[in-house]
Amino acid sequence: MIRIIGFAGSLRSASYNAALLREAAQLAPPESAIDIVSIRDVPLYDQELEESAFPAAVAAIKDRIASADGLLIATPEYNNSLPGVAKNAVDWLSRPSDDSDRVFKDLPVAVMGASPGRWGTRLAQNAWLSAWRTLGVMPYFDGRLEIGNASRVFDSNGHLIDDAVRTLLREFVEGFVAFAARYSRLRSRDWGSPGE
Repeated sequence: MIRIIGFAGSLRSASYNAALLREAAQLAPPESAIDIVSIRDVPLYDQELEESAFPAAVAAIKDRIASADGLLIATPEYNNSLPGVAKNAVDWLSRPSDDSDRVFKDLPVAVMGASPGRWGTRLAQNAWLSAWRTLGVMPYFDGRLEIGNASRVFDSNGHLIDDAVRTLLREFVEGFVAFAARYSRLRSRDWGSPGE
């Protein structure tokens, strides 16, 4: 079983990206699962808090990612870049620095996104690359999923209503799961056996 952890980079209850992630989980191929976690309880990063009382919510997400075969992020685009709450979550997940490799080293990571704007989330997805390089992940580059005009793609209940986008999403998820399956063997040699 290939296990992917996913989170949306928006806290809004009616987030298009949370809806996209839920749809992705439903389209996961057989012998795989996308488990969605929330970053709502992740506090603003504060080194003093890290040193005095490491947040339980962060520790729990770290452990889930460390034991998974991949990470899938559904990112909004804010001001032509990545959303602060999602970057804050990743910053926390990389702390303390001597535990960062356990969570991120050689971790297959895919980023997708939906936006009400015309151009989707291309700039936000590109903005993640410097963080991924620093953390040593294995970015998934074989497919891009940047959904623009999201209000036409999802209904008022957050259900995907565009069949062409559903096909693109299914192909993206299938491609990422296959990518994660290939690289989970590399990761398991260093950190245990996440896919077992």
